[in-house]
Amino acid sequence: MSELFAMGFFQRALIAALMLSLLCGVLSVFVVLRRMAFIGVGVSHSAFGGVALGFLLGVDPLWTGVGFAMLVAVLIEWARARGRLEEDAAIGIFFAASMALGVVLLHLSRTYNVDVFGFLFGNILAIGRRQVVEIAVVSLAVLASLAAFFKELVFLSFDEEMAWVSGVPVAALRYFFLILLALVVIMSIYLVGIILVAALLVIPGALARNLTRNIRPMLAVSAGAAAVSSLGGLVGSAILDWPSGATIVLLLSLAFFGSALLARRRLG
Repeated sequence: MSELFAMGFFQRALIAALMLSLLCGVLSVFVVLRRMAFIGVGVSHSAFGGVALGFLLGVDPLWTGVGFAMLVAVLIEWARARGRLEEDAAIGIFFAASMALGVVLLHLSRTYNVDVFGFLFGNILAIGRRQVVEIAVVSLAVLASLAAFFKELVFLSFDEEMAWVSGVPVAALRYFFLILLALVVIMSIYLVGIILVAALLVIPGALARNLTRNIRPMLAVSAGAAAVSSLGGLVGSAILDWPSGATIVLLLSLAFFGSALLARRRLG
């Protein structure tokens, strides 16, 4: 085991997993409070179209995925705000269209390889130094943005109508939050992949809500649960020779069920 921790690739994986899990844990609280779990699923899966576009054009699929996911997130909110579609309908349409587009683009690029599999299911152990730096920059930028608008986002999460009345720029904040969400979704693909990334945006916040209703402890519990599960899942996957992304999500799910049982005992 000590030899594993001495290896450079595993050290990079641990650092990246810690940063991404903390970031997802913080964002997850707002996702859960604002009942945006389905948006997280829609944005993460729509990123597949952008990733496939990157493979077709021969450029870094991560950044084409970022642009595509942000565009889809903005379009979902635009369709909802204009009253043209219900939010869940808009998500379902963009979700399906983006996945279908991704399949077609992959067919055109003839790129069916381990890189695509890694984007779908995560491949944190293959992460390089450049990717670690990218994750660090994005993590700092997103956390700084959340800190700058923390009070407004909390107000919006608990009572959107009152936020409107109080003069909070609700529409702008909704777009702002969705762009942050899309950015975090894409970066988290490194950790658990497109298929499982929504779990990191829902389970930590739901777990924290089982244990506390105060926003600051909720943020701490959510970030802590995500970090412990990610690091534990990464080490466990290395020992058991399991896929790292799936192991992380399974461990986080077990932690959620434990918190649900604990919350039930308290109420009982």
